[in-house]
Amino acid sequence: MENQQDFQKSGSAGKCIEARELIIALPESFIKYQPEKLLKIFTEKFKQKYGVECVSALHHNKKKTNYHIHLIFSERELLEKEEFKTASRNLFYNEYGKKVRTKKEIQDEFGKIRKGCTIISKGEIYERHSFGNKKVCFKDVKFLPEIKKYYTNMINYYVKNPSEKLTVFDRDSVYIATKKIGKNNPKAEQIKKDNAIRQEWNKIADVALVVGISDKKIKAIRKNEITTKIQHSMQMEGWKPELFYHIIVNANDILKDVVKKHKMQLKPTLNVDIEQFNKMEALNLKLHIQVEEIQKLENIELPKLEEKLKNIRGFFKGKQKRILQKEIEKCKETISASKENLQKMVHQQGYKDVETFLKLYSESKKVVEQWKKEKYAKKESIIEKLKELERKANVYEQTIEQHKDIER
Repeated sequence: MENQQDFQKSGSAGKCIEARELIIALPESFIKYQPEKLLKIFTEKFKQKYGVECVSALHHNKKKTNYHIHLIFSERELLEKEEFKTASRNLFYNEYGKKVRTKKEIQDEFGKIRKGCTIISKGEIYERHSFGNKKVCFKDVKFLPEIKKYYTNMINYYVKNPSEKLTVFDRDSVYIATKKIGKNNPKAEQIKKDNAIRQEWNKIADVALVVGISDKKIKAIRKNEITTKIQHSMQMEGWKPELFYHIIVNANDILKDVVKKHKMQLKPTLNVDIEQFNKMEALNLKLHIQVEEIQKLENIELPKLEEKLKNIRGFFKGKQKRILQKEIEKCKETISASKENLQKMVHQQGYKDVETFLKLYSESKKVVEQWKKEKYAKKESIIEKLKELERKANVYEQTIEQHKDIER
């Protein structure tokens, strides 16, 4: 009611926003928790953090694949005491609810009050407020990223299986975000198609990272071949989904070609007895082996099959063509599954994504190499000291022998 009153006063166009809503995705394992307690935790945490009133509901779709919370909150803080304003003189409002100065402005030609106009007499309460002004923090661009991280960390605290841990999409990463497809969305097929090509970019980016292509180079390709071209397309043609799709397809081919030309160098494992680092080394080796298999399928096996299919000619070769087409589809499915497995491998070890793991691994490796270098230098120093002591001992023994010879 108060939002509606303020909206009417402002004279703004459009619809009044009475409240805001957050849809919070939950891991499917959360169905084991009591729904009422789950809702209470999420609702109370929001209220404590921002000091506003909110309500929530827990939903699950028919297929049992989309467990989520709808949290609706007020942007205004509830006042401890109701505030009201009393008229110090008669107040006049026209049929549009706008305050006017005199009574004549709301009268018709016969001196009667026009329909829809009102008069508030002196001493009457003309305005009541149970809520304060809208809180500035909700208008800040930092609000949504902040609450996303807050709830993601909260969800991960209650997640028992590391592979179910959620992450907030990092816009500064090498990856492209996918879009959620809402229920009964008329553009569902187009969004599904776009998501598939976005996911293909993310898979190729994982392979690129593992073979040793820097995240800076991948981001540069993304910026030049996707972001810049989409912006140019929007300016020239407006929003056209088919153009967006072709831009991503072209970018995928460019990144794939960069990966193909890049020679992967697998550095030897360091034999340092550090448990966590050894696990990282083992995971890094698995990623490299997986990428070698992907590259073999993409660059050798698949082109062979496609070449065979191309060379089959003749009216009675239909059966051979169908067999080869099935083999090609199977090969493509294996490549796609292998690329998806790169993310699964790092998730199982508790890492956000391939990019995050490789950055941590690289930093850890530098520390370990430095430690090994210092340890080796220290060892060399000790050996030198022992040799020096041995030389001194030999000199001492020779001196004693010389004294003995003189005495004889």
